[in-house]
Amino acid sequence: MLTEIEPQLSVVIPAWNEAGFLPETLAALDNALSEAGIHAEVIVVDNASTDDTAAVAAAMGVRVIREPERKIARVRNAGAEAAQAPWLLFLDADTRVSGEHLVAVRAARDQDLAGAGATVALDVPVSGFFALGTRAWNGLSRRFRVAAGCFILARADLHRAIGGFDERLYAGDEIWYSRALRRAGRREGLEFRLLNTPPVVSSARKLDWYAPWQHFLVVLTFLLFPWAGRFRRLSWFWYRRPD
Repeated sequence: MLTEIEPQLSVVIPAWNEAGFLPETLAALDNALSEAGIHAEVIVVDNASTDDTAAVAAAMGVRVIREPERKIARVRNAGAEAAQAPWLLFLDADTRVSGEHLVAVRAARDQDLAGAGATVALDVPVSGFFALGTRAWNGLSRRFRVAAGCFILARADLHRAIGGFDERLYAGDEIWYSRALRRAGRREGLEFRLLNTPPVVSSARKLDWYAPWQHFLVVLTFLLFPWAGRFRRLSWFWYRRPD
């Protein structure tokens, strides 16, 4: 995956105990980069994993760095600090992209874009509350031009100009990041938008881990208290996993 001294794109993947998901994610990414003809470096940020995350990533030929602080904004920034390319793509370790997504990323470099996001789909069929929630997020994401954390494209110079992701936040940092990147781009005549592609596919594992009422509680908490992401305890949904 790392084929040139000066890559065109740096892909940053935060990973906490993701040895099980990384092989599929990295294989899909490798295929997508090949289809799009993009020379990229892939950086997996091992976030204090207690499994074989780092070894699995290294065995697949990607660069591995370590960030011990358990805070997603810090982990993303650590990956960006190590990146060399003029464009950054932040992916989650359980998110699969296709060649179509990376072709759109390649095209974005030739357009007046500060960055971009994508709509999201889960890797299993869902209905009821979860289907409604997915549609609602995608609609709001496109309407207000806010990227989901599992897929965020950004110009590296603008990432640095806005100070990266807000490290005061344990969750929701992608929302504030999208807004800051959009404002910074606007000052330079650049746009932040959602790519016109099919959704990227992320794991539905949290549907198995947590009951519907717990998902609803998280949504309600962040609706009533938008700054809940500043508190680790209120952001438990992203930092706990069942035994």
